[in-house]
Amino acid sequence: MRLFREMPATMETASTGTLKVEARSLVGFRPLPGGTVTIRPTGSEQILEVLQTDESGNTPVVTLPTPPLELSMVPEYAVNPYAQYDLIFQSPEAESVFIQGTQVFAGQESLQEIRAVDRDNPDIPEVPVTDQPDIIIGPNTLNGDFPPKIPEDPVKPLPTDESGFVVLNDIVIPEFIVVHDGPPNSDAPNYWVRYDAYIKNVASCEIYSTWPTSTITANVLAIMSFTLNRVFTEWYRNQGYNFTITSSTAYDHKFIYGRNIFNSIAQVVDSVLTNYITKPGIEQPLLTQYCDGQRVSCPGWMTQWGSKYLGDQGYDAVSILRNFYGPDIYLNTAPQVAGIPASFPGYNLSQGSRGDAVRTIQRQLNAIANNYPAIPKVPVDGIFGPQTAESVRVFQEVFNLPPNGIVDYPTWYRISQIYVAVTEIAELR
Repeated sequence: MRLFREMPATMETASTGTLKVEARSLVGFRPLPGGTVTIRPTGSEQILEVLQTDESGNTPVVTLPTPPLELSMVPEYAVNPYAQYDLIFQSPEAESVFIQGTQVFAGQESLQEIRAVDRDNPDIPEVPVTDQPDIIIGPNTLNGDFPPKIPEDPVKPLPTDESGFVVLNDIVIPEFIVVHDGPPNSDAPNYWVRYDAYIKNVASCEIYSTWPTSTITANVLAIMSFTLNRVFTEWYRNQGYNFTITSSTAYDHKFIYGRNIFNSIAQVVDSVLTNYITKPGIEQPLLTQYCDGQRVSCPGWMTQWGSKYLGDQGYDAVSILRNFYGPDIYLNTAPQVAGIPASFPGYNLSQGSRGDAVRTIQRQLNAIANNYPAIPKVPVDGIFGPQTAESVRVFQEVFNLPPNGIVDYPTWYRISQIYVAVTEIAELR
């Protein structure tokens, strides 16, 4: 039986977090400027804020009340450690969207992307918002009621062709993950989700963004390795299913279509995008299973609360993972990211850099600027000068990266992803 403690009356209650909303078209990833976002507490009709989207489709960052930070630091409190808000998006260019339950933690920036269907004709009268939400964001798995993971062998048989050769020769970061929104045999929809967006979504569902960075990194790496194992072994497709993974915690990880993510988690995912966990002598990412370590016990697996306490003690991410999965595990890097026009050159691009890699970034930034005019266009000359640095800096501000004007590993891949999305090289499904 799980025991809870009462929240001390002396605990600080005047806590706040921040929220930024990003409105994009469902097809083509265009910004939706001039829209309004109405914010109210979930379950209340009280309007707290009415924000307007700018030329990049983003609202200003708004500060909102939250429960105290301490509630997310120990598992014993029987109350949500985050506030929940309802968002209503209305635009002359797209259909209205109603999101219920966007989560905001104390001291954290929450990012809520809204993907809205373009309207056929902007002169059509605005469709009234209904009382039925388009997206409902349920509880985090640490404080919700979810079935525990069914144990599996962490190393799977590899798929082979008729001659017995392994089908996939190398680990590839997929462009999309096809998520079945329920248990494998259920009559549930499938969602096509970009790989990085899927990992950010799952991590935002399964851990708290307030935890130490090393803990977040360890959990993200476990989620990525588990996911890449499903991809590499074609686990569900070999059973006749038409998806990559499910949203059932009994089989895989929790995924909530359309939910908000947290900037602290997003930045970690961007920094380790091509990494995964493995062991000597195996060809595949480990199926890194875990549990919360409070309601469920799972010897030999990582526990989420246990990883949090190790992070508190100063353990780095790899040390946390080795504590649970064994001293022989190590991080490997996938050599290819599917759907990306060119791989990261292996070094940062900054003022003074020259060459084809700079030319690639300049060309991609100019294509993105056609849809996002806040981003300055630059000469495609292969020279990383002040104009290119400023264009990179504005891109980073628009897409929630540290705005330092340097094309590092996360910035390179984000520029590539947005370039692909806006030019429809890979059609968003």
